[in-house]
Amino acid sequence: MGKAHAQDAAAGEKVFTKCKACHVTDTDQNKIGPSLKGVIGRTAGTHAGFKYSAAMTDAGKGGMVWDETTLTTYLHDPKGVVKGTKMAFAGLKVDKDVADVIAFLKQASP
Repeated sequence: MGKAHAQDAAAGEKVFTKCKACHVTDTDQNKIGPSLKGVIGRTAGTHAGFKYSAAMTDAGKGGMVWDETTLTTYLHDPKGVVKGTKMAFAGLKVDKDVADVIAFLKQASP
């Protein structure tokens, strides 16, 4: 991983358009993927009403919590971090995009 990047939530909202086909941040309503409202601090695989892969629920049972460090690693390579995840997204390859999306998700997490 490269150096830390300043986070820009407005830029992150633009990057999040890649995520909007499956995720929302403004409601608890799940789509193809779980709602990401309040995701910061949430245990992996635990959003109410969403049917997670066994790999994701196992990650949560193993202690994975969505914080800045975990999200940074996961958003770069979802299938590498949680082998067997149902999330089909290949990951964000640009460090700044990852930092900005996390800043945007922080705004949706009280």
